[in-house]
Amino acid sequence: MNQTAQKTDQDSDQDIMLTANAAKRVAAIAEKQKKPAILRLAVEGGGCSGFQYRFGLAEDIEADDVAVEESGVTLVVDEISLDLVRGSAVDFVESLGGSAFQVTNPNAASGCGCGSSFSV
Repeated sequence: MNQTAQKTDQDSDQDIMLTANAAKRVAAIAEKQKKPAILRLAVEGGGCSGFQYRFGLAEDIEADDVAVEESGVTLVVDEISLDLVRGSAVDFVESLGGSAFQVTNPNAASGCGCGSSFSV
């Protein structure tokens, strides 16, 4: 892990967190796809509310990433996206409507019904 990521790990509890349930799901997906257990969360413009979350497995941790670890799984967020999700929790939820990663974002002023987009 690079020095920037190590530095941000020390302060990660206040920045963003990954729940144990989400970590378990990422680990299962990563194992199935034979990839590292690194989940990247990015925020992009778009969606029905202005911004949308994008999730994907990452091959490694970039120099400007903030990285947090839970149960052997790493969640990484770039510095620009972090400004929009600081203080959030990433969870994995299963319901009758399906299963998905969900971000509980205290910075979101509003969101859409599906929970994949938000506005600030």
